[in-house]
Amino acid sequence: MKKLSILFVLFSLTLLSCQDSNLPDKLPFIGQHQYIDGDTILYKIPSFDLINQDEESINNNSFKDHIYISDFFFTSCPSICPKVKKQMLRVYDKYENEDIIKMVSHTLDPKRDNAEILKLYSSNLGVDTKKWMFLTGDKDELRELALKYFVAVVEDEEAPGGLDHSGKIVVVDKNGHVRAFAEGTDPDDVTELMKEIDILINEYSSED
Repeated sequence: MKKLSILFVLFSLTLLSCQDSNLPDKLPFIGQHQYIDGDTILYKIPSFDLINQDEESINNNSFKDHIYISDFFFTSCPSICPKVKKQMLRVYDKYENEDIIKMVSHTLDPKRDNAEILKLYSSNLGVDTKKWMFLTGDKDELRELALKYFVAVVEDEEAPGGLDHSGKIVVVDKNGHVRAFAEGTDPDDVTELMKEIDILINEYSSED
């Protein structure tokens, strides 16, 4: 728990410095950017190669031309995951018919959460997996990827389900840049997140 708390504080300090409490006309680019020869290289979600609930290969290109909303969970999680999924369902319901929006949930427990389990889980949620997919794969890759989405994960035998993790919901734009996030256990924070998603949708609409 102590390790998770330290990671959470570090991530929160980094991210909160990039967000404004007043909603802007355009969302910021969140993360640690690089500055090379006078150019700013914006932070991006790194390449990944995972498997969805239908045993299809999914990578960064799978979300080309889409905004996507991401979270990390595991199906046997008895603590924060059900709360986060309830909020993800709110997001799904609002943007179900918004073609530019995709959603993705990554398991943190691939040993138990294989494609078959994730397919059953998504079926129980009653969602369209073309819109909202559920990913599994190599444990180390998933844990490392979680950190890239600013989600802290610590194995802890005393934690519910054996994993202690944060419940961030993260918004990624068409180019893989992180543009907004919310604490998925906080309904009010997710309400604000959906307003930010609307801003990002409008941002792309104005470019058409």
